[in-house]
Amino acid sequence: MTRPANAVDFWRGVALITIFINHIPGIFYQNITHRNVSLSDSAELFVFLAGWSLRYVVGRPNDPTPASQLMLRLGGRAFTLYAAHMLIVMIAIAMLATAARVLENPILLEWHNAAPVFFEPATTHIGLVLLSHQLGYFDILPLYVVLLLLAPGIALLHRTAPNWLLPISFMVYVTALVFQITVPTWPTEGQWFFNPLCWQFIFVLGFSFSREYGPGGWARRNISWIRRIAWPIVIAGGIFAWFGSGWIDPTKVPEPKLLFINGKTFLTPIRLIQFLALVAALSVIYPSIERATPQFVTFSAMLGRNSLHAFCAGSVLSLAGQIIRFYFKGGILIDTVLVVSGIVSMGVIAWVVEWRDRSK
Repeated sequence: MTRPANAVDFWRGVALITIFINHIPGIFYQNITHRNVSLSDSAELFVFLAGWSLRYVVGRPNDPTPASQLMLRLGGRAFTLYAAHMLIVMIAIAMLATAARVLENPILLEWHNAAPVFFEPATTHIGLVLLSHQLGYFDILPLYVVLLLLAPGIALLHRTAPNWLLPISFMVYVTALVFQITVPTWPTEGQWFFNPLCWQFIFVLGFSFSREYGPGGWARRNISWIRRIAWPIVIAGGIFAWFGSGWIDPTKVPEPKLLFINGKTFLTPIRLIQFLALVAALSVIYPSIERATPQFVTFSAMLGRNSLHAFCAGSVLSLAGQIIRFYFKGGILIDTVLVVSGIVSMGVIAWVVEWRDRSK
């Protein structure tokens, strides 16, 4: 039976829609996504809600589900994500190759860090399999795979020492920031766009705040005054983002610099704090949205319930949108057709998945 719409599925669906739009650079509708008035964007929301959803898989500390069964379930989920990532990456490579041949423009082979795939295929395909080489705009699922590989450890701490989970995660996060520890890419020199050592913290925060005790229970008991503090942070972050986050000169901030600048790769504190304030400030509005736009809530929640399928479809569709805009030189009409057809296609795929599950 399909679960009814809820806030977690709804906001996850919203994140999927905005990720799809933002993954088509230059499209007009990027101007109305919340990243224009926020230091954070939908990537933070997506990972935070992934951690929140993990709570329902792991259960309570005294859950009777055997630990071995839970580990297998989480490991199986990580493998499913890995397989999905490899599938859409292979599709993306084929799309770029096809577009380059049809449009007779080899520059398409160099889009999104794909050049090594075509010009150094032997070593680069090893890197693709190892997740050490990633295509641009196809780099969030590798992070998600790593987070789910960490999930058994999170579940174990949740069951044996729940009060240590968040402090350990925070220590890893701060250490990575202070010493600028990252995960390198190979064979192309560089680093993961989403540093797992930092992004694991927002994943664990989502997991921790979903619980009825600990940080989650404290937040629920004090949400009224938390919102009073959060709104000024949200407004200040919006002004900062709208008028240009370049106000902070990275060369003039004290060491360790990552504690003071706005950086997505390391999920720096200024970005994380503004995101948490945004969550606190807007957590109250879901019932109003549900009453005002029940059809949209139902649609978005359907995407959220089937987030992996919708995300994979959105990733491939966004690349198709990039190629189409490149050929037609963009324009409001093309942009509208791309956004509407893409979101509808994601919805159709999510509906088919649910129809298939109901038919079993």
